[in-house]
Amino acid sequence: MTDAVCARPVATIMMMVFFSGLALDIAVPAAVLSAMASLKWLVENWPATNDLSFDHKAETA
Repeated sequence: MTDAVCARPVATIMMMVFFSGLALDIAVPAAVLSAMASLKWLVENWPATNDLSFDHKAETA
């Protein structure tokens, strides 16, 4: 096997690893930021049915 025959698959694998690393470098922070935004929205819009008893006690005291 010559060096040219070995070099082409090795170069292809190295490029695949490099570009998959770039994709993960973008995808992981995007997924984390999306999860954080979803949790923030969920906390801000959580139904306040459980808090009614506490509000009522504070008003009557």
